[in-house]
Amino acid sequence: MREEELKKLLLKENEEFRKANKLHQQYEKKLEKLKAKSYLTDSERQEEKELKKKKLILKDKMYFLMAEYKKSL
Repeated sequence: MREEELKKLLLKENEEFRKANKLHQQYEKKLEKLKAKSYLTDSERQEEKELKKKKLILKDKMYFLMAEYKKSL
């Protein structure tokens, strides 16, 4: 099963994956807003750093869930 197919399947069938994906998208939108600014304050730079970390953690979680699902097949 290809990665995109697996993601679609897990979005339908796995609540944990759905929640992680939704949060990941929310963080991405916040990052896009920060990137659109021409200048970031210190607190905005810190927020950007934290959002990137949170996104990475969620991405790792989603890939872990995908790997676990593949093992169960």
